[in-house]
Amino acid sequence: MTLLNDHISMIRDAAAMELSGGVEEIRGLTLRVSDLPVPVGATVRIIRGGEERQAMVGEVVGFDRGQTIVMPLGASAGVRQGDRVVAEEYMQTVRVGTSLLGRVLDGLGRPIDGKGPLRDTLVRSLHPKPIEALNRPLISQPLATGVRAIDALASVGRGQRIGIFAAPGLGKSTLLGMMARQTSADVSVIALVGERGREVRDFVDHHLGEQGLPRSVVVCATSDEPALVRIRAAFVAATIAESFRDEGKDVLLIMDSVTRFCQAQRQVGLAAGEPPATRGYPPSVFAMLPVLLERSGRTEKGSITGLYSVLVEGDDMNEPISDASRGVLDGHIVLSQRLAHRGHWPAIDITASISRVADAVTDVEHQSARQDVLRSITAYRDIEDLLNIGAYAPGANVDADVAIECKPAIDQLLQQGRNEKGVSDFARTRAQLLALGQHIRGRKMVRTKGRTPQAPLPTGNRQAQSAPTRRAPA
Repeated sequence: MTLLNDHISMIRDAAAMELSGGVEEIRGLTLRVSDLPVPVGATVRIIRGGEERQAMVGEVVGFDRGQTIVMPLGASAGVRQGDRVVAEEYMQTVRVGTSLLGRVLDGLGRPIDGKGPLRDTLVRSLHPKPIEALNRPLISQPLATGVRAIDALASVGRGQRIGIFAAPGLGKSTLLGMMARQTSADVSVIALVGERGREVRDFVDHHLGEQGLPRSVVVCATSDEPALVRIRAAFVAATIAESFRDEGKDVLLIMDSVTRFCQAQRQVGLAAGEPPATRGYPPSVFAMLPVLLERSGRTEKGSITGLYSVLVEGDDMNEPISDASRGVLDGHIVLSQRLAHRGHWPAIDITASISRVADAVTDVEHQSARQDVLRSITAYRDIEDLLNIGAYAPGANVDADVAIECKPAIDQLLQQGRNEKGVSDFARTRAQLLALGQHIRGRKMVRTKGRTPQAPLPTGNRQAQSAPTRRAPA
């Protein structure tokens, strides 16, 4: 029924006759076209020099004093005043289907992997009607990401939207690739928006690899492509994910990155005449951001779990895009430069990370063990500077002593190699967490009951305690 409604809507929005106009001027990245009464978002064909073979695609992005503002999906070289502009589609669409699995597509949904054309596909609207809030079931089941630190201490639920906040160079792409390969989701849809051209091939061949590609769809629009193509790539990936969700599958939607998506929309908004608002971002950026992020979620048929990377400028978690994203997402994973410099991979600052549905997808024992581990991590960080300068006195604080003793076991849980196998089992990670939590509680109980406040650490580095001095008899 959903597919039928989409087709009915597309027929209703189809052009009844050919509409065309002429180019009057080029202003920045846009063309000003006269006599073209088509809606915003419509696709047009720009016939350069009057020759059909030189035609290029554009999109209507606004209006100005009777002129239609068109932004080409490519370089505007060769466009002349008076060139004909013909309306193509009033409604943006993309082809979807199971044949997309294992394929790499461009920002317009066309294959670029040399494996031939797409077959057995259906047309689906790029901007469907949003799902009503009361038609979204509660998130109640965990989704294994294959990353122990996340599964244990920031558990992700099926249908959750969570952000990965990191400065460049902290292993964000590696972390996303690990999750795409090892997730327990049925299908992965990966959108590489504004990435460097070199990184696309690297992500497909190394981070995703032969293990992850057969059950994945990759949509990419590199940084040198037009802003509209980068924006559309994000919506193409969301639409493909929705098609698999409606088939009853659990989908993992990975988008790298939301920041570059917003930067592309900033280019379009400013070119269309929008006034710059917060740090140069026009209002349309903050209006479009929740529209994109809210497309993930759970329905009665299936689920889309969204992982959205956000580039943080100089570790500033309060810059506009980071702040706006956190307000929409259901949690955030923070990658730390301090941990990365120490060789702690993945460099997840687990005390700064949070999953807002963690308690809904885990049991009481899991939650209790998670709190024990988090308290130990915090206690160790509180006295880490004292340890480094040799000023901490063992026995001064029970929590700190236990944290020092258990740090190797905690690091074993949090650190993980990129190609480490057999870690996607959520039950296995949970069992490791429960064992660690029980060990922390046991050591704390022993130290609380059996040792004085000045007791030495049981680590082999025992310090001799001086016996109390006695006064010589007179």
